[in-house]
Amino acid sequence: MRARSWPLVAPQRGFTLIELLVAISLMAVMSVLSWRGLDGMTRSQSRLQQHGNEVQALQAALAQWGVDLDAMAIQPQTPSLDWDGRALRIVRQGVLPGEGLRVVAWTRRNVGLTSSNDPTGQWLRWQSPPLTTRVALLQAWQQAADWGQYVSAADAQREVRLVPLSQWQIFYYRQDAWSNPLSSAGTPATTPTPEPAPAPAPAPAPSPPQGQGQGAQAPVQGKPEALPDGIRLVLQLAPGQAVSGQLTRDWIRPGVGGGK
Repeated sequence: MRARSWPLVAPQRGFTLIELLVAISLMAVMSVLSWRGLDGMTRSQSRLQQHGNEVQALQAALAQWGVDLDAMAIQPQTPSLDWDGRALRIVRQGVLPGEGLRVVAWTRRNVGLTSSNDPTGQWLRWQSPPLTTRVALLQAWQQAADWGQYVSAADAQREVRLVPLSQWQIFYYRQDAWSNPLSSAGTPATTPTPEPAPAPAPAPAPSPPQGQGQGAQAPVQGKPEALPDGIRLVLQLAPGQAVSGQLTRDWIRPGVGGGK
């Protein structure tokens, strides 16, 4: 009887310690590279989201600027528009039917400090509650002028910070030429006048007398000034934002034609 022969089986061989260390090192390097890639993608996504939010904020502010001007209320012996070198005040129709009028104001003010201890300029908008009487309208008109000079605790609750802003300028279109609103009508604005330096804030009074606030004008004296045919807004946007540099936007009063 012949004996059965079994095939020879090669002995099992495992990884050596050096091979395991090399494999672990390679996996560690791949993990670090993968993490850096994911972290870079996350940072890029965050930057894109931040830039998108900044662009949307600027677009919303410019849209609100146009809406306020389009809704300007023009009534006899009642102020409608005024620029005192620091704030632009507008009397506009209410948003809802039967709401009455509102006074809105726009200005630029240094708020807070950046990491380099430089004040951060912000474009700000202030809005009064709905107004249904002439007395309330004139009081809000004066309050808006005072807000352009200094901010009380009550006024701070009614203002909205819009976008970082280094400087801003306003020009009126009068007599077929852009001019400084504070100059005589028709004086060309060949050299833009920079925004005046902020004046020291006086101690806020509980209730400023009618028509005696800083930079205020007596709105009830005489005939209101004729409205310009257009308003040019020149913004110097703060650096480091999604949109920076100079931005110019022209608004033409509804009903004005002739290619102006």
